Amino acid sequence: MKQILAIDVGTGTQDIFLLRPGLSPENGFKLVMPSPTMRIRQEIQEVTRRGASLLLAGVTMGGGPCHWAAEAHIKAGLPLYATPEAAQTFNDDLDWVQAELGVQIVSEDEASKLTDCQRIEMRDLDIESIRSAFKAFGVTLKPNALAVAVFDHGAAPPDISDRKFRFDIIARRLEEANQLTTFAFHEDQIPAALTRMQAVRHSARTLDCDLIIMDTAPAAALGATLDPVVKALERKLIVNLGNFHTLAFRIGQEGVEGVFEHHTGLLTQSSLEQLLLELAAGTISGKSVFEDQGHGAFVLHAEKMHLPKNQSGVIVTGPRRALMSGSSLRPYFAAPLGDMMLTGCFGLLIATAEKLPSWRSAILETLHGEKAANAPWDLEP
Repeated sequence: MKQILAIDVGTGTQDIFLLRPGLSPENGFKLVMPSPTMRIRQEIQEVTRRGASLLLAGVTMGGGPCHWAAEAHIKAGLPLYATPEAAQTFNDDLDWVQAELGVQIVSEDEASKLTDCQRIEMRDLDIESIRSAFKAFGVTLKPNALAVAVFDHGAAPPDISDRKFRFDIIARRLEEANQLTTFAFHEDQIPAALTRMQAVRHSARTLDCDLIIMDTAPAAALGATLDPVVKALERKLIVNLGNFHTLAFRIGQEGVEGVFEHHTGLLTQSSLEQLLLELAAGTISGKSVFEDQGHGAFVLHAEKMHLPKNQSGVIVTGPRRALMSGSSLRPYFAAPLGDMMLTGCFGLLIATAEKLPSWRSAILETLHGEKAANAPWDLEP
């Protein structure tokens, strides 16, 4: 049976869905497991507890928890070495990583000689662990296509803010095409500046299949559109409340009309409501969002969007969605195909249908319940 594997890599969890075209999505296999950065954090903490020296190798991946664990290791007075690509997990400026964080950058040759160090491989995509998890339940993982979502700041030059650099990429993508799928790339089209996505491509090199990679928040927003309530709205605000970042998209019949990005930890319900109202009105200021330590805002259509009176036009998804509970904006908490945790995976599959035309019919017919069997025993295992 054909397989399409979707992996949404977050800060807290990595959400995994195996679509088998021709079989209803409710019978798809799914995993919600600790994120790669949380797994690496645990491994680093164990090395720190043992009082051992540490070598980080591999490729660039998501930071946050693993970054904090590395800092704690160094503060404990223990040596920490890292190869250049692994070290870029903490900052693209390797001089900063050495001078400010205290990591000792070593070449691959030098790393191979550090035999007294505990070596940890850095990567967002650990396909062998996922393969083993499925194998434990009798499922052979042989994807015909792989779709992965990661949050990528991009490799900003030393004199440019990471926040500004990332948001400039968002704005440019929307200027080229005001659709959420503009944030998805075939592996051969990933911009060079998106180093985390490039690292995922490297980690997927052992698989003989097409790779589609996408930013996490647009994937979640796209997946939310499969919810029938969301689908029925001609215009809406879709908010992805991630553990670290909040992105909100204003979407009309012609596509994305505006967007803002902020840090979830800096938002209150009141400040988030205000930003959403400004996005709907077309008056949101990118300068103000940036000065408030967010990433920015971009409006393509300044015409005011009127939120529906009989139902909410504010759609919420993401692990921090409780921030909008009880909001005066009467948000609707999307659950596409009955599963909020897989919203990003469903968005990845929609993007894959666009980027890989040969899979379009099979994916969309399965997601929309057309020509999909309800009984798994009707098809080969």
